[in-house]
Amino acid sequence: MQPLAGLRILEFDGLGPVTFAGMMLADLGAEVLRLTRSASAGPAVFDQVGGAVLHRGRSAVPVDLKSAADRDGVLALAASADAVIEGFRPGVMERLGYGPEALQAANPRLVFGRVTGWGQQGPLADQVGHDLNYIGLSGVLHAMGPGDRPPAPPLNLVGDYGGGAMLLVVGVLAALVEARATGRGRVVDAAMTDGSALLGGLFHALRAQGLWSDRRGVNLLDGGAPFYRCYACRDGGFVAVGALEPRFYAALLAGLAIDPAEAPQHDVAAWPALAARFEAAFLTRDRDAWASLFSGTEACVTPVLSLAEAPDHPHNRARRTFQDGLPAPVPRFDGVPPAAQAAGADLSLPQALAAWSVPG
Repeated sequence: MQPLAGLRILEFDGLGPVTFAGMMLADLGAEVLRLTRSASAGPAVFDQVGGAVLHRGRSAVPVDLKSAADRDGVLALAASADAVIEGFRPGVMERLGYGPEALQAANPRLVFGRVTGWGQQGPLADQVGHDLNYIGLSGVLHAMGPGDRPPAPPLNLVGDYGGGAMLLVVGVLAALVEARATGRGRVVDAAMTDGSALLGGLFHALRAQGLWSDRRGVNLLDGGAPFYRCYACRDGGFVAVGALEPRFYAALLAGLAIDPAEAPQHDVAAWPALAARFEAAFLTRDRDAWASLFSGTEACVTPVLSLAEAPDHPHNRARRTFQDGLPAPVPRFDGVPPAAQAAGADLSLPQALAAWSVPG
């Protein structure tokens, strides 16, 4: 049995973090119903975004949130739920009649999880934006990428998923623990600006100690250190080098046949020249040849795999990190093997109400 078995989550369908959060909660065993846009409400613009991964493990219930005919059904589902998650802009749920005050009036123990870019309050709360905008305001985007070019977008991992979805899940689960003890739900305000700023906490701490510069590409973990970055190989592939500790660095130098006396690790002024030397060395072999050479050593040199290659790596296969080529649920729990569930069949609103009429 999964740890969240018995919990009922009502997900108001959307793009980005709320979809990822719904997937995570379903992966952990919660019964999640995803309220999607019915044909009468207009084009179902979100249906193709989640695909086989982000929409897995839960059924879709097409509804028209503006329809009086569907309103009573949606409210009844919320009354039977343990939590609601939504990602609309501030005020939208209230205008539709599904805000926290309305839903918690009928279900005081309901946890109401909200995820937005800017948060529910603040000067920018009503402004539009996307992941890149939110992490730009939080300070973390400025630290990413080479120093001689604009900051590099880190996909949408930091804002949408790390700072948004995952912190929404943490907040919802914390509020559910409290609701079981008190019988009162909470409203969880997960803002991607807040969450991505928190993810950058280490770098604020290092900067306060004079150990991190606001200049990109000159620091220990941003590609400035020649022993913590990626290198191109002869065949066009890449390796990731993470030889931070002295003995790991020594193993790296040994594999590259470089005399340690010629390559002091923490001579920052010499880092550019040392990086150039490493670049030239790694270009002499193919990626997998370097991976084989460093295998079993402490050099922390590994291949940079493509999305297509990753599922076939022996370590990922052994751990079943991927199933049918797609990422498996995480984290793992003793006695519960990872098993990704396919998306359930679409349900009509009456069918969903019938399914939830029995206590979860």
